[in-house]
Amino acid sequence: MIRTLMTALPLAAALTLAAAPTAHAQNLLIRGGTIHTGVESQPTAEVVVVRDGRIAYVGAANGAPSAEGLELVDLKGAALFPGFTDGHAHLDGVGWREMTLNLEGSASVVEAMARLTAWAEAHPEGVIVGRGWIETHWPEKRFLTAADLDAAAPGRAVLLSRADGHALVASGAALAAAGIEATTEAPSGGEILRDAAGRPTGLLVDAAQALVDPLTPQADAAATRAAYRAGFDVYARYGWTGVHFMSAPWKDVPLLEAMAREGEAPLRVYNSIDMGDARALMAGGPREAADGRIITRAIKFYADGALGSRGARLFEPYADRPDTRGLMLSAREDVLPLYEEALRTGVQIATHAIGDQGNHDVAAWYEEALRAVPKSEWKLADPRWRIEHAQIIRPRDYHYFDELPIIASMQPSHAIGDLHFAADRLGDARLDGAYAWRTLVDRGVIVVGGSDAPVERGDPLIEFYAAVARRDLNGFQGPDWRPIEAVDRATALKMFTLWPAYASFREAELGTIEVGKRGDFTAFDIDLMTVPAAEIPKGRAVLTVVDGRIVHRAD
Repeated sequence: MIRTLMTALPLAAALTLAAAPTAHAQNLLIRGGTIHTGVESQPTAEVVVVRDGRIAYVGAANGAPSAEGLELVDLKGAALFPGFTDGHAHLDGVGWREMTLNLEGSASVVEAMARLTAWAEAHPEGVIVGRGWIETHWPEKRFLTAADLDAAAPGRAVLLSRADGHALVASGAALAAAGIEATTEAPSGGEILRDAAGRPTGLLVDAAQALVDPLTPQADAAATRAAYRAGFDVYARYGWTGVHFMSAPWKDVPLLEAMAREGEAPLRVYNSIDMGDARALMAGGPREAADGRIITRAIKFYADGALGSRGARLFEPYADRPDTRGLMLSAREDVLPLYEEALRTGVQIATHAIGDQGNHDVAAWYEEALRAVPKSEWKLADPRWRIEHAQIIRPRDYHYFDELPIIASMQPSHAIGDLHFAADRLGDARLDGAYAWRTLVDRGVIVVGGSDAPVERGDPLIEFYAAVARRDLNGFQGPDWRPIEAVDRATALKMFTLWPAYASFREAELGTIEVGKRGDFTAFDIDLMTVPAAEIPKGRAVLTVVDGRIVHRAD
């Protein structure tokens, strides 16, 4: 069940702490707007004071300490919240989206290919890499093909990832360079889509994407650093104070730690490294750098694929393609020894699961591992294992989440786009366990909110809106989209503040505005707790503060 995640420190009290000031700290007095503390006993305040990066006072204006030595921040009517944390994103991908061909928001095959043609003309050499297309809103209602790419960029090797990252389309030149032809077999956990004659269409699903990996340009250290700078910049402007970085490359962890030491990592990063480097992390155990700015203590596994590309593993066939039930990307015998070792080393486990069988199998594997290792051998009494996405769950499997327990790390914006095709993929009956935020919360499950950017935009206002409205950005919901699964605003706030703090073992320092906690805040020009739901995505972040240091302030 949900633990009590509030500290015992009083809100309106002077700070007396032995903790040393953080290297990034500023001293602030913030006022001039509603301050939502996230503390149920005193949900709002008029003033918050930060000294040496820690919250020193929260309360009424008439009880605030002297402003001497403090930088005054006037909210000018904006609403202040505990720092918003994206509980599931790909920080490197957010940065690379800014530096490569971005097909996000393309309204049709024609528009996507027009963008490709323009990019090819502006970049006449090398392999073209891009991401962000998704066909479910297109009038053509089909995947991209190699023929589309060949017409838009003749003779060029092109690799364009679908928005979910679980499929890509390769041009004819790229297929030829990778040696993919009619007789090529897909690797286990992957699929090569073919036309009626058996020829590859260009679409490679999940593990089959690895067939073109040798063609992908390898970024040097300078380009990788630039991508992270771009990712940090985008996220600070959106209002995020931290990100749970999923599938973080192990080789990039020292780089992120160095960037933090050198003042180039303005946000908190909680790394969940890619499963291929699991033993490297477990050999040394969790690591922390720059006063907790960069923490690496989790491993991201993949159980199945994604729903849009029909890679999510289902118990029964897809309603719109009865010849497939999706893909399993991991096997019990491969992951179970690593799960058990993680218990002994104090490393957190986070496993991607989207389909109902994917979620069932992961939960069953978790249960088996937790029982196989005696609790006396656990490094942590509360390992806080997570399932990333937890997107489609059979109601009979809910019990795993509250009994084991399992943290459900979910991305509300997936329900914005997916509502236009999920019923076709699943049929109506399986929607009972789809994107079931409210049901899980009511069972006492910690539900961590995230964006999965660059799969989605990565805007916290869109995520908050999706959680409380359960509609697309045009207000459409449809008759069967289970509106009961929307959450109330107080719950949505926890999903992006307190519960990500808990999921990263930092609820004592982050997630609410309380004396003694770190000075992490997000301010929006709208009040998320009172504004009409339809207005939420129209707002913007006006202030982002981490450790008391202002990392973004809007004009």
